[in-house]
Formats: sequence, C-alpha cells, structure tokens
Amino acid sequence: MVVTNHRQLVPEKSPFDLHTYMSERQNLVEAALNQAMPLIYPERIFESMRYSLLAGGKRIRPILCLATCELAGGTMEMAMPTACGVEMVHTMSLIHDDLPSMDNDDYRRGQLTNHKVFGEDIAILAGDGLLAFAFEHIALQTKNVAPEFILKVMAELGRAAGAKGLVGGQVVDLECEGQVNVSLETLNFIHNHKTAALLEVSVTSGAMLVGAPPDDIKRLSNYAQNIGLAFQIVDDILDITSTREQLGKSVGKDIQSCKATYPSIWGLEESQRRAQQLIIDAKAELEPFGEKALPLMALADFIIDRTH
Repeated sequence: MVVTNHRQLVPEKSPFDLHTYMSERQNLVEAALNQAMPLIYPERIFESMRYSLLAGGKRIRPILCLATCELAGGTMEMAMPTACGVEMVHTMSLIHDDLPSMDNDDYRRGQLTNHKVFGEDIAILAGDGLLAFAFEHIALQTKNVAPEFILKVMAELGRAAGAKGLVGGQVVDLECEGQVNVSLETLNFIHNHKTAALLEVSVTSGAMLVGAPPDDIKRLSNYAQNIGLAFQIVDDILDITSTREQLGKSVGKDIQSCKATYPSIWGLEESQRRAQQLIIDAKAELEPFGEKALPLMALADFIIDRTH
C-alpha cells in the first residue's frame, strides 16, 4: 500500500491492462446475452426483458465470474452461461428496485427505466422472467462441467437472489427508509445482502464450476465480500458527488428518501478511507494465487476508482 499526503491509505495499483481485459470480456458477454435472450411470442415481455438486459453497463459481475473460472483452471466457455445468469438476476433486481413501490427511479444505465417504457405490470413480469430464465439458461447451456458443480452454483445463486440475499436486504432497506439513527450494523446487513451477496456468488461460482478446493473458495468469498461492501460505499459517495449524466441514473435519491448511507454515518472522507481499506483487504486474500489473480486485483482497483 501507499500513503497519500493526507495520510490516507490507498491500495497499490495492479500492473495489469484492465481496459483491454474488460473491453474484450464486455464484448463477449454482450454477444452471449444477446444470443441467450430470444425475441419470441409474446413479444412484449421479451422486448421488456431485452430492453433492460441489453442496456449496457459495466458487466462487472459476469466478468468476475469469467475471471475466477479462469483463475481456477477453467475456461470462459465453461463459465459464460453462469456469467449470463448472474447478469440476468442482477438486471431483475434493477428493474424491481426502480419500481414506484421501491426506489421510484426514472433512469437506469442512461435510459428510461423499464416501467417508464413498458408499464409497471410488464416491468414486474420482466423481472420475474429474467430470474426464472437465469436458472434455465445455466441448467441447459453449461457444457463440460460436472452436474454436481452446476447444481451447487444454481443453489448458491438462488440463495444470493432470494430472501437470504438481495431480497432480504431490500426488505430491511425498505423498512429503514425514513428512520433516523439507523445503526451501522443494520446498514451493513442491508448491503451485505442487497449488494455483496450477488457479487459474492459472481466470484465464487466461476471457481465452483471447476471444483476449486474449499480454501480457495473461502479466499474468493472473502475477496468478494470486501469488494461488495466497497462497491456500495462508492455508490453512496457517487450519489452525492456525481450527476445523472455521469451515473446514467438519478442522483440524490438517498437524501430525498431519508435513507441511511455510509457517508451519512461516517462522512465522505471516512467513507472513502474505509472503501480503500476494504480493497486492500480484498487484494490480500488473493496473494496465494500469485499472478493468476492479477485480473481480480485490477478489478478491485476498478471498483474503488470508478466514476459511474
């Protein structure tokens, strides 16, 4: 690590061409998602599903899945159906999160939210359709992987997507809206479930597909939990410091909704410091993997450095 003039710890940057790495894999993921999601009768629901699924974005979750599969000795081809499935679940969560009964957002990824284009009824069904299709796609399209490993991945994805994961986190988030003095413990619960759970399964599933040993899965899980929480802290910071044009979605919503955030508890400077420490801790988990972990190291840096 290095120390800035403000005596603030920041992670050392990984010597890795992340721009090229991400660009290549984003293109592969986009092509795979486009091919996976048909446009058939009834066209309205598939148009709605494709509208949000193919709206771009960083594709950080599928890229993490591909990266860990390669780190564990597998191939991108083995992991691509799971990578797509994870992104389908993530897109479902965005569609539902944007609904008037949830966060009531008008923009996502630089375009109108799904319910603003297709209506609330179709948007809800599109999210439901994406969630179901994710598991169908993984089950039918995963090749050259032992069935027991596929089942394990599907079970972990189900846990991360359901009431033990992001759904549970969203429930507690809604319950806390408008409350004063939300505890740090509660805020951590919300984001460890709402945000970090899906990031964690994105990371661990790639290694599970090739039967990585438990110790490796544990290290990858710890890495993912750290970057997941850092990701949310940065999200909270950007909601204050960025514009809608920069983020591609509405900003200032947390303050308007009186939601507890990390900056509201710690302040901006301390939030940034803690996010940086989480990235340092995440990268420390990868040291036993050596140079094979360089992509994951660089992806951790990307999470703390991103501007949208």
